[in-house]
Amino acid sequence: MNALAQLGMVSEHPSNNQAFSVPVSSADEERKDYFVEKNGEKFAGTHLLVDMWGATNLDDPEKIDTTLCEAARAAGATILHSHFHHFSPNGGVSGVVVLAESHISIHTWPERNFAAVDIFMCGACDPHLSIPVMQRLFQAKRLEVDEERRGRVVA
Repeated sequence: MNALAQLGMVSEHPSNNQAFSVPVSSADEERKDYFVEKNGEKFAGTHLLVDMWGATNLDDPEKIDTTLCEAARAAGATILHSHFHHFSPNGGVSGVVVLAESHISIHTWPERNFAAVDIFMCGACDPHLSIPVMQRLFQAKRLEVDEERRGRVVA
């Protein structure tokens, strides 16, 4: 951890749950489908693009790591790994929380009080539940959220 911190990289959440034991069963058994079905539409997952304007706490990779991991858990996601880079003592932070259900990534510009957050989740997760958790840290004066359904199944 110290070596990573010296390089401006922070991660308190190393992956220790990537190995899954799958019970051996009939060759005819289908794999579980993690696509979402909502309002008659089937798709891979929900992708939110969140712009936070007038935000604070944009230059602390440890706080951002902790908050984004908490946001992932609030959405019902499984954290595999997180990695954050601090560009200088007073600069922005870029990072990602890799999830079994996809990811949350962030890029911050403290000099502009702006953060761009990308949340993509599949399965039973609700990425919208991540936003209030992040808002507690960032205190954005203006939030802009765009939603896209990724991997739409066309019949």
